[in-house]
Amino acid sequence: MFRIDQTRHPERARWGKPLEGVRVLAIEQMQALPHATQLMAQLGADVVKVEHPVHGESGRGARPAVTDEQGRQVGATYLRNNLGKRSIGIDLKQPEGVELIKRLVPRFDIVGENFRPGTLARLGLGYDVLGEIDPRVILVSVSGFGNLVESPYASWPAYAPIAEAMAGFLEMAAGPEAPLRLNTYGALGDIGTGLFAVIGALSALQHRQRTGLGQHVDVAMFDAMVTMADLVPFMPSVGGPMPREGGFGLIEGFRCKDGRFVIEVIREHQLEALAGLLDRPDWLQDPRLARREDWDRHVDDVFRPAIEDWAAGKTKLEACDALCRAGVAAGPSNTAADLYRDPHVEARGMLLEVERPDGEPPFVVSGNPVKLSRTAEGPLRSFPRLNEHTDEVLTESLGLDSDTLTDLRERGVIG
Repeated sequence: MFRIDQTRHPERARWGKPLEGVRVLAIEQMQALPHATQLMAQLGADVVKVEHPVHGESGRGARPAVTDEQGRQVGATYLRNNLGKRSIGIDLKQPEGVELIKRLVPRFDIVGENFRPGTLARLGLGYDVLGEIDPRVILVSVSGFGNLVESPYASWPAYAPIAEAMAGFLEMAAGPEAPLRLNTYGALGDIGTGLFAVIGALSALQHRQRTGLGQHVDVAMFDAMVTMADLVPFMPSVGGPMPREGGFGLIEGFRCKDGRFVIEVIREHQLEALAGLLDRPDWLQDPRLARREDWDRHVDDVFRPAIEDWAAGKTKLEACDALCRAGVAAGPSNTAADLYRDPHVEARGMLLEVERPDGEPPFVVSGNPVKLSRTAEGPLRSFPRLNEHTDEVLTESLGLDSDTLTDLRERGVIG
């Protein structure tokens, strides 16, 4: 694994990073927008995170947590979504805090926020206000249900599982009678939405290059999940089955010596390849397997005994390598331990070690999946301590002197 203070491909550093010079003011919490702005930081943007000066943003309250040098508990959600950023503490409930944000806006290219719809406007920082301050500013809003079009759900709070459920993921997998199985370990609803936020921000930057004008980029988690649900809205419209109803071919997990692996066989030539590898030519004449729509009905009586008998003495990687060489798509069903030692993950720099402030072994976060042929990766700043860069940013951006900073701090406007 690579440390975040390391540089991968240092020979590419002379080209610089694609978002160098882009400044992002992120009024954010939890995961969807923080993950998006962390990716922007990995691509070279200067991301300044605005937090409440006393308790910080809500992601700091997640569990598990570590204790930082200030003696504060820092939660897991914060730890993995805020690398490469600077933290400033500003109380937005105080008029002077709002005024500081207004003064900062012209110094930044992008302002990001993921409050509930209407919150930023109630603070006096809606796009109508920010656009009047600086017509070039790009406001990126991430919320459950969006800002630019009225939604009946606008006031609802939203987390990843809520958006995933509303888009149909859970019913698609379970069916009407089975209990819903929520994916509590991933963050499709958050990270998927964050990626659309990055795409929107980059699109608005490109538009501004041509027109000189910023705009309001509005990304709803529900919208993002409807897009990523893909088959849920599409299949009924073409008369096809839903995945839980079968008929898609052989897409299944199988056991081997050290765990499980997954196979996808959805075309006739792929079944021929699988039958050839396992020396089962009878499958190609078996009337039960004549139509691909019927293959998944015979997982347990036809395919599983033969495949698991063949794989019993093989590791996940050995089985998958043999299958892929034969023309059958397959992959191991990995655990975290598998990822830690996977050669692809290592070669691509997809796991990064971050030193912990409590002296325990480093924690591990996912790397940047966007690989660029002329751009070095890293080094990356560790997660910011609360208020760590308040004086630095306000001095460099607004020219505030030490007496002004002290006065604002004593009155609780800044941290």
